[in-house]
Amino acid sequence: MRGEIANALTSASPGLIATYREALSSRHYARRTIGTYERWLRRFLRFHQRRHPREMGGPEINAFLTHLAVEEHVSASTQNQALAALLFLYRRVLNVDPGDLEGVVRARRPKRLPVVLSVVEVRAVLQQLEGASALVSGLLYGSGLRLMEALRLHVQDIDFAACQVVIHGGKGNKDRVTVLPQNLMEPLQIHLQEVRRLHRKDLAAGWGQVPLPNALARKYSSASREWMWQWVFPQVTRWRNRETGEQGRHHLDPSVIQRAVRSAVQAAGISKHASCHTFRHCFATHLLERGSDIRTIQELLGHSDVKTTMIYTHVLNRGPAGVTSPADLL
Repeated sequence: MRGEIANALTSASPGLIATYREALSSRHYARRTIGTYERWLRRFLRFHQRRHPREMGGPEINAFLTHLAVEEHVSASTQNQALAALLFLYRRVLNVDPGDLEGVVRARRPKRLPVVLSVVEVRAVLQQLEGASALVSGLLYGSGLRLMEALRLHVQDIDFAACQVVIHGGKGNKDRVTVLPQNLMEPLQIHLQEVRRLHRKDLAAGWGQVPLPNALARKYSSASREWMWQWVFPQVTRWRNRETGEQGRHHLDPSVIQRAVRSAVQAAGISKHASCHTFRHCFATHLLERGSDIRTIQELLGHSDVKTTMIYTHVLNRGPAGVTSPADLL
């Protein structure tokens, strides 16, 4: 195995990219993260005329990252993402120290507060939604989920008895438990009845499979057809594997919900730049307004550091929520 890896790393070729992807996958990085890291590696190689990374180090990484900040004006988070992708290459794949990285011109990190809607505004937007878009958006606001966390929910992840939602492999590959809103329980149960009828129809047609996480498909060959593993929000059409002929259903594409929310915000007459992720900000801010403990909110959101959650305290302290205008004292 080591010999194969060594051969793959002899040139900046597709073999290097494949080995890089394999290393990320073996450490259970999310598919989206693997794709993003691969794109940064390809850009790094193109920037340096496809020289092999073993011939480069700290100076070349610094030059690439400085180019991103100075010439392409990327954000600080984007620059950090590129750095993480390259550090993984050197430290985890090539097993070498990239050297000094102190000379990088850092992109400026703007201090921006998250967009937050009032309870009245959230209600107005949700009232414009229907079907799966309404349920997904209700979970984003009522449970504080990220959009992909909601779309990747399996049937077994919703515990109606305990009034909670279990998120497996969230951001940072972390599991957590959050609250299930009472007013979503009946609509979700009705929705799942329809999903189950669809699943039975697929099974009768010889399909009814969903992709399983990690190696579960190999360990439990029939699990992909079981009801507990089905998506809560499946797509209308089935996917088809051109090589094997297998068919199944994937979860809803995020663009479906994003378009629906964007239209709902406009229809509600909201002038703020609100998106699907705004519901998550509203979840945290409105809990703080009602006196919930910051540590509890941190756990519900899945933040590793409470400092990330503290941003919502700044939202509460701005404008009329925090001070009285001197004009009102005249």
